Amino acid sequence: MVTHTIDWNQAGVTPEDYCVFGLATCFLKQDGELQEVKIIEPIPSAFLETLFRGIPTSYQLAVATTIGEVIGENGYQIPPSFPPDSQFCQDFLQRSLAATRTYKANPNAKKLIPLGETKTDFNHSLEKKRLLNTINTVSDQDNIKQHPYTHKRL
Repeated sequence: MVTHTIDWNQAGVTPEDYCVFGLATCFLKQDGELQEVKIIEPIPSAFLETLFRGIPTSYQLAVATTIGEVIGENGYQIPPSFPPDSQFCQDFLQRSLAATRTYKANPNAKKLIPLGETKTDFNHSLEKKRLLNTINTVSDQDNIKQHPYTHKRL
């Protein structure tokens, strides 16, 4: 369990502020094999709006709750509709505070999932797997080949 202290005034949110938390199906690559993990992530208002347009997503469900229900004084609390083996995403506290501020700035997004409700009918797809522990190595072969006269004055 993660413990922390939050200065709610400095964070710009209160424990009663609205936020949406999603359960994403992600993968870890270990020894050439993919291991499935369930990750709890805050969903910012703009991304929530795109999910309602039917784009394929790794999110199985989303819960609208207050940030104080998930981030308490004694650590993070897994929402009841999430599996108990779910894990919190990296930088969960900072991302949650930022996502909560997006709903304060865009209150119309709160109408998509009313407070206390769970939405499960997203276009859940694992066709493009979200790998959490990959390292992107850039090489010279990644450079775009340009015409020899691209940077010359003719």
